[in-house]
Amino acid sequence: MHKEFHHDAVRRLQALIERETGKPLGEAAQAEMADILHGMENPEGAAANGLEVAPREVTILLADLRGFTALSGSQPASVVIAALNRCLARLSEVVFKYQGTIDKFMGDSIMVLFGAPVARDDDVDRALLCAVEMQIAMRELNLAHLTERLPEVFLGIGVNTGTVMAGRFGSDVYSEYTVIGEAVNLASRIEALSLRGQVLISDSTYQRCWGLVSASAPMQVFVKGRTQPVSLRELIAIPSHKLKVPRQEFRRSHRVDARLPCLCQRMQDKIVVPHIVHGAIRDIGYHGLLVELIEPLEPHSEIKLEFELPLVDYRVADVYARVVTLKQEGDEWVAGLEFTSISAECRAKVQMFVQLLVAH
Repeated sequence: MHKEFHHDAVRRLQALIERETGKPLGEAAQAEMADILHGMENPEGAAANGLEVAPREVTILLADLRGFTALSGSQPASVVIAALNRCLARLSEVVFKYQGTIDKFMGDSIMVLFGAPVARDDDVDRALLCAVEMQIAMRELNLAHLTERLPEVFLGIGVNTGTVMAGRFGSDVYSEYTVIGEAVNLASRIEALSLRGQVLISDSTYQRCWGLVSASAPMQVFVKGRTQPVSLRELIAIPSHKLKVPRQEFRRSHRVDARLPCLCQRMQDKIVVPHIVHGAIRDIGYHGLLVELIEPLEPHSEIKLEFELPLVDYRVADVYARVVTLKQEGDEWVAGLEFTSISAECRAKVQMFVQLLVAH
């Protein structure tokens, strides 16, 4: 590439970014872009800019838009695409503000790197600032959705810090700069476990920023590919920057499809009735389940449950739930049950079961 071509490429990319985001890149970002373009041609330049394949510590932010399935089912394709592009453009602005690198868009998800191809001392700090401001941006976008009578869209975010292999992968026909490794896989698992409006961070990320952020107590979760639980925290706020993750009025637990036989017994005057109602669990979450029954239960009544959780080799017993919804489907009844009494051990096993299916 000649100098004139570099200048033209930077100008064209600058115009593209400004057109999509409404905001031009600053001088420092333009210079960084020019260095990257130069490194693509010059192997020595590539090495200097970190484009050779080599291990390096990176903070990975994965964000997934939740709610586009409902949007796609109720709106024309043109409306869905316009809404998706608006969300991704706004999120991209936040990424550029905190000097992150967009690694890729994956449908309605976005993967962002801090520490590659350029590493800075405050990579972790900027990643978390970016995550919080992304959630704030989504609240603003949802206000726009309300004025257009569109369903709300939420964002789940997972952040992890670790060593990856970073560089240009591919062939002479096609190649791209990206990162691979277990730290990327874990970031993906963490994002999958995040609820709507939530930012979950790994212990390795928290250890590098504990003086900066306000976060929840550690929670132990099970993810695919690991035999031991992983410690995660929910990011609440960054007090020194007066940034706080907007709280959602109601965050749904993960609910996963499951076909599990279930035994139900009615309660009468706080005593378990001997008669057993056979059912099949249709889906299960942290706080309850949906069960198909051959006979109805009394709405708002309390029942005793028994069922097996095969993935974690555990039998759920002496668990009580309330019938919160009930409807008839053909010859069967479908009841929505909310746990009312469950031991700490049993709750942990239910959550482990759900987490393993989410990560499957």
